[in-house]
Amino acid sequence: MENFTPYTSLAGGLLIGLAAAGMLVLNGRIAGISGITGGVLKGDVGDTLWRFLFVAGLLAGGFAYSFVDPDAFSIAIERSTGALVVAGLLVGFGTQMGNGCTSGHGICGLSRFSGRSLAAVVTFMSFAALTVFLVNHFFGGVL
Repeated sequence: MENFTPYTSLAGGLLIGLAAAGMLVLNGRIAGISGITGGVLKGDVGDTLWRFLFVAGLLAGGFAYSFVDPDAFSIAIERSTGALVVAGLLVGFGTQMGNGCTSGHGICGLSRFSGRSLAAVVTFMSFAALTVFLVNHFFGGVL
């Protein structure tokens, strides 16, 4: 395992958990990234500013960290641009169909013992594993 980083992963997980808990306790909202981003794109009147600032904070945090540790985002992805675009569209379609994404269901929903979120997480993790298996074994790992 060349990308095994237990301490930074633990710190990141704790920060994500604190942020999700803070969002729920302080604002009464779920920190589901697809729902928050979707609200920005839809332009929900009176509800856009906090969503925009949330997404901007995510992007700013990533950019700031890339200056602190330039190698942090240097993981190579050996897939074609077309495959990545199709994968992104399928993920977007899946989050729309499932009324949420990995952050909304996987982090926030499971921590609230939501049965619907459990079903969603089991479904998308199963299909993710199946997709990786099929791509790696039937397409040589490249699409």
